Amino acid sequence: MQKRWNILSADEEKVSSLYQSLKIHPALCKILVQRGIDEFEKARDFFRPQLSHLHSPWLMKDMELAVDRILTAIRQKEKVLVFGDYDVDGTTSVACMFRFLQKIYQADKVDFYIPHRYREGYGVSRAGIDFAAANGFTLIISLDCGIKSVDLIRYAKDLGIDFIVCDHHTPDAILPDAVAILNPKQPGCHYPFKELCGCGVGFKLISALTEQLQLPQTEAHEYLDLLATAIAADIVPMSGENRVLVYFGLKKANEDPNFGISALKELSGLQKELYINNLVFMIAPRVNAAGRMDEGRKAVQLFIAKSREEAKQYAEMLHSDNSERKEADKNITDEALAIIENNNELLARKSTVIFQPHWHKGVVGIVASRLIDHYYRPTIVLTQSGEYAAGSARSVAGFNVYEAIHQCKDLLIGYGGHFYAAGMTLELDKVDAFRERFEEVVAATITPDMLVPEITIDAELSFRDLRQPFYKIVNQMEPFGPDNLQPVFVVKNVTDSGYSRVVKDQHIRFSLRQDNILFNGIGFNLARKFHLLHPTRPIDVVFTIEENEWNNEKHLQLKVIDFQLS
Repeated sequence: MQKRWNILSADEEKVSSLYQSLKIHPALCKILVQRGIDEFEKARDFFRPQLSHLHSPWLMKDMELAVDRILTAIRQKEKVLVFGDYDVDGTTSVACMFRFLQKIYQADKVDFYIPHRYREGYGVSRAGIDFAAANGFTLIISLDCGIKSVDLIRYAKDLGIDFIVCDHHTPDAILPDAVAILNPKQPGCHYPFKELCGCGVGFKLISALTEQLQLPQTEAHEYLDLLATAIAADIVPMSGENRVLVYFGLKKANEDPNFGISALKELSGLQKELYINNLVFMIAPRVNAAGRMDEGRKAVQLFIAKSREEAKQYAEMLHSDNSERKEADKNITDEALAIIENNNELLARKSTVIFQPHWHKGVVGIVASRLIDHYYRPTIVLTQSGEYAAGSARSVAGFNVYEAIHQCKDLLIGYGGHFYAAGMTLELDKVDAFRERFEEVVAATITPDMLVPEITIDAELSFRDLRQPFYKIVNQMEPFGPDNLQPVFVVKNVTDSGYSRVVKDQHIRFSLRQDNILFNGIGFNLARKFHLLHPTRPIDVVFTIEENEWNNEKHLQLKVIDFQLS
């Protein structure tokens, strides 16, 4: 698939000024300026995060109300239910709050509830409220959900159950009638950082309770590794408070990890230090797999385990769920690709809407993302769920898939989501009509540029720039994520040394030369472009830089993203 290259620029005066104060490579100063770090003080805070940089939890609207209601529940010996979603953000949020409340209150007065993905769906559920009522709970703390549950929270109130809502999703015009709503995005909340995940909002409540009870702040910091996992998995901006929290969360994950994190790391076979990528691609999928394939409650049980042995038992269950998820994901992706490949009409479209009744509902969103890797266009994968069709949508950069689905709402029973991802339910006999309408909407609104994936390149380098001191500073820019992505570089006019080769039929092991400097690299899924490599034909190469360890020796190498003739 052809890709567009976009090399970013930066204010030259700001770059020059930053270079004078930092004295690091100009390309790194350029990247910092691009990311809003254009003064020495900002750079110092960026490279040396401190927990003291975190904002006071009391700046959050309703924080005093939330703390007072919890302390009242403790004084009056009420039963408290911690409620959260089945994904990584929800389950880590619940594990943190549940463990903290058990520590400051009676263990038998606190329980947790994770809704079943398929029986109850996303967010606060009627079944969960009925469970609370039947078991004598008078306070529910919802985490990573609840901001849109106006009717359900009213129902709970009618049953004599109060709600504290800790959420980070954008509120609707009408807010639920809860005792307290903690959400930096709600009107009237002056909390300075708006991009916390659900677990982050819960952490702020724990921090406030810790202060109010005059406990050491280390009591709240005990949950930083779980919070880092939630931030990494929820793809919130890796800037501001999130970057500080992940920086110290990774430190805890490596020095004194939660038993659950430790058990998942061991089962994944990782011997080295945990980095943000490990949380995203190794820990998070196993946690998510519990809710996708079976029961999200297991993920909480993993993170609240009181011993390594207990944690390992739950980790093995999640590991098994993830293996099952991977197999379903691969099988459905292969089947979907075959359907598209063998249908010229589908191939010619600006969108993909594909349906098979036997596909596993838990992986259709992942499959939609896989299909975008092959056919870069808005994609919806549907399966049968009971008497209805249900599915997930994923989009391409710049295209609002939620808005496109909204324009098909008369064909749907229900839908929800945001700019790049959404879900929907419809009658089985409306699938074909929905496919046609969605294609009409996409074809009328998407631009040709949006159908070509773009690679954003931070800076141009030469091979002589790629040395250990340079790499060391790039490493200090971790943790990476939205708003602070791993820097992507381009080097121009390099040639093949003659030793590059295809490995495993799909990948290229590069050996490249520029000005008598040789660099090796690996390029995954680039074998189709191998014919462009020739000792006399210069190419431009887009890459990230990484360290390769072989026979106890470390060398820098290129992780090639794309290349083309110069």
